[in-house]
Formats: sequence, structure tokens, C-alpha cells
Amino acid sequence: MTTITVKNIPDELYALIKQRAKANRRSINNEIIVCLETAVRRDRVNTEEFLKEVHVLRENLKMPYLLTDEEITAAKNEGRP
Repeated sequence: MTTITVKNIPDELYALIKQRAKANRRSINNEIIVCLETAVRRDRVNTEEFLKEVHVLRENLKMPYLLTDEEITAAKNEGRP
């Protein structure tokens, strides 16, 4: 395996990595590897394919009607002071 040295990590960033490592029960080194893997291997979403999937899902729901902006806003505000 290759070794990488990272210099000049800001104190705030190091503290966040250390917190995440502790929360995930990992060493700081392993947490950094997970962060790098997540960033590098992140798949880009094909917008056209995604929208086709959404359309198929909506068709399968067979809802009697679509919600209006007013209905959505009212639902979000329900119970708020």
C-alpha cells in the first residue's frame, strides 16, 4: 500500500475528522481513507435516467391528483406557531 503525507491540515478540519473517527469507532487514518473513498468513488447521477425513473415511480403511484404549492405550504406550516 502507498503512504501519503498530508501537510498543513487546518486545526478545525483535523478536529472534525477526529470527531467523526471517534463517532464511527475508527482510527483517524481509517476515517480519512473512508472520506477519500467516498469523495473519489461518488457516482455522478445521469439526470435523464434519474428523471425517467422518477416518472415511472410517479406513474406507479397512481395518485388521484397532484399536490399544489398551496397544499404543500399548508402541510409544512401546520402546527407551527
